[in-house]
Formats: sequence, C-alpha cells, structure tokens
Amino acid sequence: MSNVVVLDNGGGLMKAGIGGERDPTAVVPNCTARPLSSKKWLVADQLLSPTEDLTSATLRRPFDRGHLTNPDLQSTLWAHIFANLLKISPSQCSLLLTEPLFTLPSIQRSVDELVFEEFNFKALFVADSPSLVHLYEASRRPYGLVSKAQCSLVVDSGFSFTHAAPVFQNFTLNYGVKRLDLGGKALTNYLKELVSYRSVNVMDESFIIDDVKEKLCFVSLDVDRDLQIARRRGKTNLFRCTYVLPDGITHTRGYVKDPEEAKRYMGLDDGASLDSLEKDETDRADIIGKPEDRRTIDLSKNEFSMTNERFIVPEMLFRPADLGMNQAGLAECIVRAVNSCHPYLHPILYQSIILTGGSTLFPQFAERLERELRPLVPDVYEVKISSQEEGDHFWHQVLTSKQCVLPRLNMRSWVLLGAVRDSFGSLEIPMKQEHRRNG
Repeated sequence: MSNVVVLDNGGGLMKAGIGGERDPTAVVPNCTARPLSSKKWLVADQLLSPTEDLTSATLRRPFDRGHLTNPDLQSTLWAHIFANLLKISPSQCSLLLTEPLFTLPSIQRSVDELVFEEFNFKALFVADSPSLVHLYEASRRPYGLVSKAQCSLVVDSGFSFTHAAPVFQNFTLNYGVKRLDLGGKALTNYLKELVSYRSVNVMDESFIIDDVKEKLCFVSLDVDRDLQIARRRGKTNLFRCTYVLPDGITHTRGYVKDPEEAKRYMGLDDGASLDSLEKDETDRADIIGKPEDRRTIDLSKNEFSMTNERFIVPEMLFRPADLGMNQAGLAECIVRAVNSCHPYLHPILYQSIILTGGSTLFPQFAERLERELRPLVPDVYEVKISSQEEGDHFWHQVLTSKQCVLPRLNMRSWVLLGAVRDSFGSLEIPMKQEHRRNG
C-alpha cells in the first residue's frame, strides 16, 4: 500500500484517496451542517447519508470566496477524513495537496501549520489545478499537441470562481491568468433567487438547489430561440420539468419527477428555427385543453416547475453583464489570457483548451464556448476544446516511476489527481518549505 495521501481540497467538495488506487476513497462536501431537527453538526460523509434530512440546514464552510478563512474547521474535516474514511496515520504518510491560484502567504502558512504541526505529515507537495490538469492531459495523450508542445490553456470553473490559466512546460504562467468571479456557488445562489421569486422559498436550501442545478440545468446554444420556446404552454414547451422537494417523511432527498421530461431539450436540433419546431400550431389549443395533457400538480407533494431557469443560470458564465455584473464573459476572459502570452504561443493555446471543474459539466458547455470563442479568435487560428471525460471516477495509476497521471478536477462526478508511486522520494518531489521558497 502506498504511503502517499492525495487530497484535492476544493471549496465545494473534498476528494481524497491513497496514491496508486484507481478511485478516490472519499468524495465529500467540504463543510459541516446542522439539520433543524438536531443539535449535532454533521461533517463530510455524514451529509451524504440518505437518512439525514438536510432541509434548511445551517452550513459552515472553511472556504469563503475561494480562500481558506477557517483553518480550525478545515482541520476538523481533515481529521475526520484521515481517521474515519482513509484510516491512515498521517505521521507515516506524505501528502499531495491542491491549493487555489494566488493563495495568500498567510493562508499558505496556516496550511503548513496544519500539515506539519497538527497532523505531522512526513512531507508535503502543493500544486495548483491547472498544472496538474495539463500534466494529466499530456500523459493521457503522449503523442497529442499538449504533450508535444508542452503548452495548454486550462479553464478551471470551480465552486468559487473561474480561471483561464495558460500552462507552459508544466508551470502555470501567473502573469497570463485571468479570473472570473463566478463559480458554482454564485450559480446556485442565482437559482435560489429565481425559484424563490417564481415558485417556493428555497433561499435556505443550498443542498437541494445544488442538486437541482446539477440534474436540470444546461447550456443553451441559442438563447433567443430557447426563450421563445420556454414561454409556450403544454407539450410545446420542451424545457418544462418538475422537481419534488423532500418531505422529511417518505423521502429526505429531492428528485426529478419525470427524468424523461427533463431530457426533452436534448432532442432539439442544433440551429432549428421556431417555425420548424411548430409542427402543429393549430392543434395547440386542443393539446392544452385536454385534461390528461395539462401540467398536473400533485397537491400532496411540495414541488415546483422550471422552464427558462434551466439555461438562464449557466448563462451567467457567458453573459455576466446581462445580470449587472461588471465582468467579462468566459470567452473574452480566455482571449485576454491568451493575449497576455507571447504571440508564438497563441495558436497552440487556442488549439489546446482544456475544461476542468464542476461548473463545466453542464450539457453543451463545450459547444457553446466554442461558438462564443470563434468570432473573437483570428481566422488563421484553430479553436479546439477538450471537455471533461465521461464516466464516474478517474484515479489513474502512474505510467512510470517518475510520471504522475492526474485526472481533471470535477465537483459532480469526481476528478482530481492520479496516483503516485510509493513515496515522494521516487518522484523527486521537494519538501514543502523548499517548494514555497522556490515559488
């Protein structure tokens, strides 16, 4: 068994496991919560228990706006993971840890104290997500452009914010990194406001709305057309679907009432006009008039319907100005990051865009981003986007004794680092103090 612990300490989820294993041992929320019916604070995997009713639960997170602000709470969560989930002795292990870009020195010192003084790890290596994602992509395709040119542009859209980070020879070019202050948390909060204003008050239901966002939201390829479709009634509205809230008795988790209904938008042809979608407009009144075809509401269940909210929420990443935010969209953010680098790197960066982070997992995200980028990029450059891999968990093993394979970071299905061999010594990884000193 390897003595290297791999920990992706994200603002929304923590992914932890042992180096050498294919799948992470633990993928748990990075927070504590106290249900209304209990005085006990639940941590990590306890929040995933199907018997726990988290309706209107009080949340405490160690991260705020992407930075570690509560080291004591983070220490409690790590201790639970190491002791109860990984079942390891930190004093006998080394730690491979991720941290956000541009972490403040004071926060770095707090992490150092936790790792070495409180948990007493033997060694620590800290890395940022873009460089790890680049390394994984280069290892996964040894004859691809990323591996040959040793250059890529990583778009990391996580819980707190979104970064467009150029990577060259496994090092993130900090002067070229551009940040968008939007992430999964902001999208969830916006969806809370929309649902609370139109249907039922869910401003205190973070866990439920996160589930709604992940199951029902998608990226629109034609916003104007989809807004027109969302205004329709009856079966002609391809976006309407219903989500059932937990009642605390028969079920403690919310669920989509009709999963097939939620997938109807996928049958929408790319570039189809409104006229082609109106197959039988004359029978529309008859369709609405039939009692069996009307949208029925089950009065015994607390539920709400969604239409245009499903694609308006992810639209924040592409059009934040429409919501009054003084920020550039994701496509413009990528162009600014590329233009900050040497002109010789521009064609390679546009051809090797890698998506990572849970907020890039919305259906049709990569297709929409390519459409937004194409008008902003010179015609002589090719735009190629690599989206996240399909599947559950990726915890790949090393190919050689000095090559670390790393999957992409993912908040919903999973993603983080792959495995290392038996120790940091075999990988020639420096100790934490040396790493900080060398930048």
